[in-house]
Amino acid sequence: MSMRTLPLLFLNLGGEMLYILDQRLRAQNIPVDKAQKVLNDIISTMFSRKFMEELFKPQELYSKKALRTVYDRLAHASIMRLNQASMDKLYDLMTMAFKYQVLLCPRPKDVLLVTFNHLDAIKEFIQDSPTIKHQVDETFRQLTETYGGLSAGEFQLIRQTLLIFFQDLHIRVSIFLKERVQNSNGHFVLPVSGPVPWGTEVPGVIRMFNKKGEEIRKIEFKHGGNYVTALREGSFELHGDRVLKLGTNMYSVNRSVETHMSGASKNLASRTQESIPPNPLAKEELNLLARLMGGMEIKKPSGPEPGFRLNLFTTDEEEEQAALTRPEELSYEVINIQATQDQQRNEELARIMGEFEITEQPRSSASKGDDLLAMMDEL
Repeated sequence: MSMRTLPLLFLNLGGEMLYILDQRLRAQNIPVDKAQKVLNDIISTMFSRKFMEELFKPQELYSKKALRTVYDRLAHASIMRLNQASMDKLYDLMTMAFKYQVLLCPRPKDVLLVTFNHLDAIKEFIQDSPTIKHQVDETFRQLTETYGGLSAGEFQLIRQTLLIFFQDLHIRVSIFLKERVQNSNGHFVLPVSGPVPWGTEVPGVIRMFNKKGEEIRKIEFKHGGNYVTALREGSFELHGDRVLKLGTNMYSVNRSVETHMSGASKNLASRTQESIPPNPLAKEELNLLARLMGGMEIKKPSGPEPGFRLNLFTTDEEEEQAALTRPEELSYEVINIQATQDQQRNEELARIMGEFEITEQPRSSASKGDDLLAMMDEL
């Protein structure tokens, strides 16, 4: 698995989260000033310098549940609040959208273009906030510096790591079902038409060479698709034509988006819950995650401005029904972990934690505030 996958996963999922929140803020007729404040606060938190520095350190991916906790924290970085059913739906939409984009990338390297599409769209949300826009541009520079010199093989390893993360995740999304790019079992439909990857030829010819490298024979065959040659490569510059449309905002037009668990996903999740033994490193992972999120620099709302609740469903009744019918093993609840004295079990982990320069007050082991989000509030 690649140790450089986490920044790409986080930024692309974060971009999808912002697309969805923007659409729901408009659909619920939230006042423009409040909606803009929510987006500004979340984007400012997401791209804070300290958090980006920790994110870009080579490290393994977090589990789905641990990563879900990051986005729960991020979504509540402003005056907006989501209940668990809406947060579950938000995370489902985010993950399935990015899974689709990774599957359809013509080349492994194009996952970087998908990321740039997300960053380009995020900058459109903050046109009137030059300080936050500078944070996003700085992250673009870090991406270029980190991934610009990687080989095709290294990008293939990153893509493989992402696909392993999304493996067995088959949530049906109404947009994908309506456009017939997803089947009723939650699996995506891969196209057999369109441009081939940049630098490659349209399939249909087999060439044979002798030991001197000279072509001695050519055989043509019918490939059964409708492919064309790519006209140009997408730009990897700060301002440029990405060419690739994957990663752009598919919610730019108001439309309701529903998610449904496929039967296969429910059964598989149940089997997975039963068959996987407890991970002894899970608690250490979450303790490390808490310190990573200490760099998010959450700003507490100032002044008497009231908060508001955002609903990812069309009605409150639908939201309540979704909470009742979602399989327990597929619901991402707040994760409880023990106090941090256990971090000494792993000297290497303690060393990494020390680099985060987070000071912490002694905690009572009997405290009810041992859940991860409570810990992060105190960082």
